Amino acid sequence: MKVILLGAPGAGKGTQAVRLAKRYNIPHISTGDIFRSNIKERTPIGIVAKSYIDKGQLVPDEVTIQIVKERLEKDDCKNGYLLDGFPRTVSQAEALDGFSEIDSVVNIDVPLHKLMRRITGRRVCGKCGESYHIDYLDGSTSCRKCDGELIQRADDNEETVGKRLEVYEKQTAPLIDHYKSKGKLIDVDGDGDIDSVFAAIVERLG
Repeated sequence: MKVILLGAPGAGKGTQAVRLAKRYNIPHISTGDIFRSNIKERTPIGIVAKSYIDKGQLVPDEVTIQIVKERLEKDDCKNGYLLDGFPRTVSQAEALDGFSEIDSVVNIDVPLHKLMRRITGRRVCGKCGESYHIDYLDGSTSCRKCDGELIQRADDNEETVGKRLEVYEKQTAPLIDHYKSKGKLIDVDGDGDIDSVFAAIVERLG
């Protein structure tokens, strides 16, 4: 099963991807994770990616496409995969069509004003990487797993988030039409709790 998860930043793609990958026993491939690891290690491609991400802009297609293509050629993708964060543009989707056949595209739909609250409220442990939201922390600033300090990612501030949502609307939303025309789109209401959204996706994927 080869599946793409679509949705604006903060729609819950990453959370659902982890659960879906486990259920269907396929690798969860997140371009965000790939870029973050390269940025942390200060690789040449990581430095290039960081300059765009910090401004709330998308990383150039040719860089992203090559990273994804190399990842999909690995052995663990032979029986399928779950893509999270790629493709983001129609040109990326067309490039993907050239080297892999997608089975289903799940679009997690959440109102934009709710996305802003979700993203700007995110906190990540600086030590172990565990994610939280301020709505569920009861004022705590420490990780419940390792007691590390919780921080807000540089690209989760209100100004950058606003730019990211604007970029999404302009460049990524046309993907919905692209995959709808191919008969591969599955729309799911993402404005519920994690379990109900997961159940809705599984019901549609089978």
